[in-house]
Amino acid sequence: MSQRHPIIAVTGSSGAGTTTTGQIFSRMFASEGLNAAVVSGDSFHRYNREQMARLAAKGQFGERNHFALAANHIDKLEALFYDYGHTGNGRYRQYVHDEDRKLVEAGHKPGTFTPWGALPADTDLLFYEGLHGGVISETCNLAQYVDLLIGVVPIVNLEWIQKIHRDTHKRGYSQDAVVETIINRMDDYVHDIVPQFSHTHINFQRIPLVDTSNPFVVRDVPTEDESMLVIRFRDSSEVDFPYLLQVISGSSLSRHDTLVIPGTKMPLAMDLIVRPMVQRLIARKPFA
Repeated sequence: MSQRHPIIAVTGSSGAGTTTTGQIFSRMFASEGLNAAVVSGDSFHRYNREQMARLAAKGQFGERNHFALAANHIDKLEALFYDYGHTGNGRYRQYVHDEDRKLVEAGHKPGTFTPWGALPADTDLLFYEGLHGGVISETCNLAQYVDLLIGVVPIVNLEWIQKIHRDTHKRGYSQDAVVETIINRMDDYVHDIVPQFSHTHINFQRIPLVDTSNPFVVRDVPTEDESMLVIRFRDSSEVDFPYLLQVISGSSLSRHDTLVIPGTKMPLAMDLIVRPMVQRLIARKPFA
């Protein structure tokens, strides 16, 4: 961890809602006047879309299975965290999604990467959003460099519903193809994604209040007002629970370290909980 160059990472599975969380952070940084170096985990995939398809045809990874550590430049991501924490600099690139209009208009092909380059100069912090921000394995330890590590973890049926809805409606995949991807990723999900949520400072877990027993037949994603949010803190001594219970209507404690709130209150809760932590990091007073 670094007092001079703090790193915030939001980690979660594909379809978990890390992108939405990233948007909340972007608004928070803007209101605080902070210049964040923003890095997406997709940019550290080892293979582009065509390469992954060829590997899948040979029985490796499975098409679009980037959960596996071996399918990513985890070493380069760890180097970025190390370099930024020590110098405020580092190297990254961008993955080009089909919906990335600016990159596509600039001549980059969807499913490929932009060239590696340096992070913007003179940033206040590094913000990572992706699959592997809290990985600890026999060969790497990314979590040790992260000053604030946040997990976004809807229950797995909801996670699958969100992924199926996003990939079919926004990325043009068939439902059968998305379900096959979910199945192909399961082993890596269990071994490489799930363990990270034991290393986080905070986990935000959305739980639907409607029937999601069969996520493969649900046509609509449960809305925020059809959900509750379970927020678990690693160090509950740092949290002013009486204040949060007072200002977040409908909130309650389920355990000494766990706050439960209505799903519609996530932006408010994240602001109330995370903003003071960000302010402390910028003031060079790490909270952990």
